[in-house]
Amino acid sequence: MFGSKYVKINEYRFNMSRKKNGGIVYSTNPDFRIGQETDSRVTLPANQQLLYIWLDSKARKGKTVTLIKGFMGMEEDLEILARKIKSLCGTGGSVKSGEIIIQGDFREKIILFLNKEGYKTKKAGR
Repeated sequence: MFGSKYVKINEYRFNMSRKKNGGIVYSTNPDFRIGQETDSRVTLPANQQLLYIWLDSKARKGKTVTLIKGFMGMEEDLEILARKIKSLCGTGGSVKSGEIIIQGDFREKIILFLNKEGYKTKKAGR
């Protein structure tokens, strides 16, 4: 629905034009109470996570990057994992929008590392 002032994210519906109640209009979660933290996540153990490893070069001036998507947990734990992967590959990278971005094509090396750490992985993309 274009032009709508309502946005539905997961099980919450947000009113983007009002700040009252944090923008929440209603929730389909029967246990939800206004004032609860809606983003309180707990990091799942490594063996319960499935990470998708992408190779991408779109909107990056032709430069190839390896994307790691699907991490379920807190931002701090994602940044710790990204730091380990950047150190392993000896290259730069960042964490944005819940994804780890590593400069260059390191899919095979990252998959071996993540499997050793206990994560389930799948190749996706190219």
